[in-house]
Amino acid sequence: MIYQTPGLIDYHEAGNGPTVVLVPGSCSTGAAWRPVMAHLQGFRCVTTSLLGYGGTAERRTPDETDICYEREIIETVIRRTGGPVHLVGHSFGGLVALAVALRGRVPLLSLTIAEAPAVDILREVGEQQHYGTFRQMSRAYSAAFGRGEADAIAQMIDFYGGAGTFAAWPQRVRDYAIETTSANLLDWESAYNFRLTPASLASVKIPTLVIWGETSHPAACRANELLSRFMPRADHVTIAGASHFMIATHPKPFSDLIIRHVERSGLALAAAP
Repeated sequence: MIYQTPGLIDYHEAGNGPTVVLVPGSCSTGAAWRPVMAHLQGFRCVTTSLLGYGGTAERRTPDETDICYEREIIETVIRRTGGPVHLVGHSFGGLVALAVALRGRVPLLSLTIAEAPAVDILREVGEQQHYGTFRQMSRAYSAAFGRGEADAIAQMIDFYGGAGTFAAWPQRVRDYAIETTSANLLDWESAYNFRLTPASLASVKIPTLVIWGETSHPAACRANELLSRFMPRADHVTIAGASHFMIATHPKPFSDLIIRHVERSGLALAAAP
C-alpha cells in the first residue's frame, strides 16, 4: 500500500526480474491479474487498483472525472517501483496506461493495451456507428442504475462478454461489480472525455502491443485496431477464442504475448543507437 495525500493507493509486488506493472480494469483489483501472473515466472510483477476499487481511494466526483486522476495513480506506482517498467493495462486500465504513455512523465520500456475503451478515437475518425454503440450501451446502463436497478451493470458486462456473462460469474464477483457500479460510471465519463487523435497517438514512441479477443464486441475491436494503426511502434494481435475478459479466461496465451513483447522490446532497446 502507498500512503499519501489525498488517499491510499494499492501496491503489491511479487517475483524478481524485469518489472511489469499490471493495471486492472473496472470492477476489479490487482488480484484480477493472478491467473496471468502464474505464468509470468522470471518477472517482478507489480499490481495496483484504479480509483474506487480495492484499497485505492476515490479522488473523482461526478463533476471531476478527468483521466488525469487515474494517470497520477499509475505514475505514483511506477515511481515506487524505481522504474523503468513494462506497463500492461486491461480494459479501462489499458486506457489509463495509454494516458500515462502519452504524458511521458515516467520511464516506460514498453506498453501493452488489452481492449481499452478508446471511444474517442472512434469519434475522431468518424466511426459513428461503433461510437454510437458504446454510447447507447453506457447511457442505457446509467439510466437503469439511476432507476434503482441494482444489477444494471450486467448490461455493460454482457456488452463486453456476450449475453449471460454476468449471470455466469461467481456470486462474489457479481456482488463486487454491483458494489462498485458508481466508480464504473465515473470510469465511463473519464473515457468519453479523454481526447484521442491520430496525432496524439503518433507521439507514443515506445514498443507497443495492442490485444483484443477474437469474439469481442466489434466496436471494442475496432477502437483498438485504430490505436494500433496510429501508434508508430505498435503491433496488434487477436487471442483466438477470447473475448473482453481474456485475462481470466485465457491467461496463458495472454502471458505468452507479454513475455514475447517484453523480450522483443529488450532486443529493440539493445539495438538502438
